[in-house]
Amino acid sequence: MLSPVSGQGGVELLMYLPMEASAISPSAQLSFFSYRPDRTRAYPSRPWKQRISQPTRIHCQKMYVAGFGEASPEAKAAKNIHNFFTYIAVRIVTAQLQSYNPEAYEELMEFLSRHSLSDGDKFCSDLMRESSRHKGLALRILEVRSAYCKNDFEWDNLKRLAFKMVDESNTGIMRDYVLETSHSES
Repeated sequence: MLSPVSGQGGVELLMYLPMEASAISPSAQLSFFSYRPDRTRAYPSRPWKQRISQPTRIHCQKMYVAGFGEASPEAKAAKNIHNFFTYIAVRIVTAQLQSYNPEAYEELMEFLSRHSLSDGDKFCSDLMRESSRHKGLALRILEVRSAYCKNDFEWDNLKRLAFKMVDESNTGIMRDYVLETSHSES
């Protein structure tokens, strides 16, 4: 979020305000993006010597999520979806191989029995280094993973289903709580 801030000496700064900045001190996580000097003053202040005399209020429209200092919740969800796309690509490739190349299918299934799919990139990297035949399978999985992500995955449907699941889950949990507490009071 870019936010103009008037500083000392008539310099207007454009500051990038990360989402985390809304919950901690205003100047703790500000980084200078660019500045626009006031052309009416002879000696505008420099941004690295900028002092803000009064605390600047930061208005953020999003919730601050504690405990996600190294990555945003969206980044963590993207990593999980990335690994899920690898899983889907492996399923697609194994189904294809089963019908037209049973020997490669057996090799991939044997590799799957020894390696976890929980980290998709590590799985593909290990598969690529197994042998020259496995390298071809790994390249096919990478190709299918990319194509599925870009062309076949229904992102709008994911959002709709996520909203629906959260609403239904919240309603169910609240309903169960009311039923439990109303029976205990009777």
